[in-house]
Amino acid sequence: MWIEILCGLVIYRLFRRFFFDDGKILSVETSDSQALFSVASRLEKLYGGKSYVGLRIPDPDTGSRQNIDLVLVARGKAVVISVKNLAGFVSVNADGSWSCLSDHKRKTTEHHPNPIMQARMTVSILEEYIQRRGVTLPEGYFSCKVIVPNPKFCAIGSNQFPPEVITYEQWAHMKPESKNMLSDWFRGTFQRGTKEMKESIHQELNFILSTAPMWDRLELKGNKYVLGEFMEFKGRQEDIQALRNVRRSQVGRLIIQKTSMFGLAPSNLHVLYTLRDYRSEGASASEWMEMTVSSSTEILFLLQNSSKVRKFKLSSLVSMSLSV
Repeated sequence: MWIEILCGLVIYRLFRRFFFDDGKILSVETSDSQALFSVASRLEKLYGGKSYVGLRIPDPDTGSRQNIDLVLVARGKAVVISVKNLAGFVSVNADGSWSCLSDHKRKTTEHHPNPIMQARMTVSILEEYIQRRGVTLPEGYFSCKVIVPNPKFCAIGSNQFPPEVITYEQWAHMKPESKNMLSDWFRGTFQRGTKEMKESIHQELNFILSTAPMWDRLELKGNKYVLGEFMEFKGRQEDIQALRNVRRSQVGRLIIQKTSMFGLAPSNLHVLYTLRDYRSEGASASEWMEMTVSSSTEILFLLQNSSKVRKFKLSSLVSMSLSV
């Protein structure tokens, strides 16, 4: 009897692995990336506008790219937001840096540079980048904030945190009508100028940010996101040959759709992709192209803030976005 049970379990696991593995979310660290997209989504719902997540803005002074968590753009106002997904007891030091005592069993203290100073620096770099793209913003158009969305965040001496910081408790109770939160961020921002001037700057800014360098992103099943850098495809030679045209210089986004054998086992994948067109946002239905590859095809992806390259089955993804 036990032999039959064990054999049944082995067969079940093999069945799940080979026939339904594409529904499994790979065990990767998505918490930080997920926090960015969750904050961006909630801000759009609360205050409208458009959020741009995972920007990588070129910095001529250092010759590198400056990471910006997200930028929220609404009518006549914009905010650069740093998301600190910290868990533990956090205090502010005399120099403005933060100390975070982990709430795990092994107590460790992490030190973080002054988040406000870092956010202000990214504002300056972003403003210079926008000016190089041909748009001069009114003084003070951008403000900056730091949001801590982790429910395990505990502020020690909350009155020591500057007003630019939105702690988890404040974030959890934020509402559209809140006058002491995001509404104050925008107060006094670009109040001068005609309606036409404001509308022009709003459109130009959205265009610049939508075409700015960003981290590549994977959308996994279960509404999970991963930021990083796409490296290459791995799989059968015929599948790699079919995917040869998927290069970041030509393709901006892929959408992965399943096919099945006898309505049961995933066999092949339909990959939809669109060629880049900087003249407009998105693509019409007629611009989407299609190919078919094996469900065993994988991609190599370098995770953000990591030196580790991870493998993802193409069948575990909903989409992949590539930046220039």
